[in-house]
Amino acid sequence: MSSVIRRWLRAAFVAYLVLLAIVVFLPSKEASTVTGFVGVIAGRLAALGLPFKEAAIGVEFVSNIVMFVPFGLLATFLWPGRWNWWRMLLLGAATSTFIEITQLIIPGRVTALSDVIANSAGALIGAVVARQVYRGSEQ
Repeated sequence: MSSVIRRWLRAAFVAYLVLLAIVVFLPSKEASTVTGFVGVIAGRLAALGLPFKEAAIGVEFVSNIVMFVPFGLLATFLWPGRWNWWRMLLLGAATSTFIEITQLIIPGRVTALSDVIANSAGALIGAVVARQVYRGSEQ
């Protein structure tokens, strides 16, 4: 991988981590303006007949997966020889656990094991996609 691409990937990873920190460490009131889309999507699903509460839980779970896909993707691209699937799963789980523990002291934030599971799955998905892209580019 060229040094220019590696530099862009590092910059993208730093930007991603900054955005991630903003989303996960804002107090609840401010966070709802950033993550209010969960309620909007759940409302639309409720209009289609799904119960709102269940729709909101599902949308939030999928959102947590999607939120961590770039984590696994970028980390694997930046350090391709270091991250196999189980290491990325552990790194995603450790990072998510750190976030959840930190949220314990942030006003109005709620921690959940399901967030750790979803975030870990997202990191794993990102790593798997990155490995497939990386392998495809080597051929």
